[in-house]
Amino acid sequence: MAKELITGDVAIRSFLKGNTARLPDGGGLYLLRSVKGGAPAWRFDYSHGGKRKTLSLGVYPDTGLALARKKVDDARKLTAAGIDPSTVRKAAKAERDRQAEAQQLADAGLPGPGSFEAVARDWLATVHEHKVSAGHAARTRIRFEQDAFPWIGRRPIAEIDAPELLLILRRVTGRGAIETAHRLKDACGQVFRYGIATGACSRNPAADLRDALPPVPTRHHAAVTDPKQAADLLRSMRDYAGHPVTRAALALSALLFLRPGELRQLEWAWIDFDAAVVTIPGNLMKRKKADKLNSAPHLVPLAPQALVILRELLPLTGGEGRRYVFPALGTSQRPMSENTVNVALRRMGFDRETATAHGFRAMARTMAAERLGIDPQVIEAQLAHVVPDALGRAYNRTTFAEQRRELMVKWADYLDRLRDGAQVVPIRAA
Repeated sequence: MAKELITGDVAIRSFLKGNTARLPDGGGLYLLRSVKGGAPAWRFDYSHGGKRKTLSLGVYPDTGLALARKKVDDARKLTAAGIDPSTVRKAAKAERDRQAEAQQLADAGLPGPGSFEAVARDWLATVHEHKVSAGHAARTRIRFEQDAFPWIGRRPIAEIDAPELLLILRRVTGRGAIETAHRLKDACGQVFRYGIATGACSRNPAADLRDALPPVPTRHHAAVTDPKQAADLLRSMRDYAGHPVTRAALALSALLFLRPGELRQLEWAWIDFDAAVVTIPGNLMKRKKADKLNSAPHLVPLAPQALVILRELLPLTGGEGRRYVFPALGTSQRPMSENTVNVALRRMGFDRETATAHGFRAMARTMAAERLGIDPQVIEAQLAHVVPDALGRAYNRTTFAEQRRELMVKWADYLDRLRDGAQVVPIRAA
């Protein structure tokens, strides 16, 4: 231990009355007079990594001689262990500042820095919202707000482990929402990976939960694929006594191979009656956000039966200033509800286990191949199913334009024969 040179407060008061700049205590500790007339301050000079450094220890008399010497002893222990006291000081200050900021944010009802919620919201705004549709991003945010933030939102993301994450996921599976739990786990995993990249945490506990949740039950959209049942459905659609716009939506659901969201958002500007085709913008199709921005529009050839329905619908929903083929009942500025076709099916007596709006696509996919012998590649192209390989998407220029037009005519004629009760012989049986 260095020899202590300051005898006490009397020596310090004597120093303060004089003109010398510093009062040494030995071993690198000294009291430094303020050049601006302020309180004198304790300083400790030390070496670390071959460099000369100085550590501030407080001002006199708030920090007395005994306390200054204790701080020096603590600093010497750190340097002996190869640790820079200045680095420890800065880390402690940063942690105090972080805690103070976290408390201020908590008092304001906001997540603290480094918390799961703060990192998740940063990921949502910085990454997720730029990769997916606005609706998809909103659903992800709602899952977090309902099933994650209330329990782990304020927790430091670096401290969350797999058992803690599993606990919140089991709350979700406990109410029977197994698919939601899997989606929440996947979203949490992306947040942890983002946290690793930004330095907020060092590992992803969601990766340890791969086999910890019940499997998602396989569930397909109910669809009619038997000719006799299809005939009953088509006759019920023809005789539907509800709104004529809804009846048209039912008929075109069967004819056009479109997803329900694509059908209900159809615009009159997309329809070319002379060319008998609907051109759906790529940004409306079910694709990744980048693909929506860069992909070509989807073309839907119109069979004569579809053209008749659209021409009959034109006086009802078309005309100047009217955008949607299927507007909402209360306003022409929005498309009809996503539940309209499904509700109509229920009114006709077809429950959700028998027929759905989305099931018309499965009906077309199955029956066009099995009953009409259409090449599955042509059907897939008309369904706008994306080629799974990215390179394949870039170089796949085959659109089967003529074959798809022939498909749509054959399909419409086939539906007419089913509805009108003509005998239909399966291709395989023939």
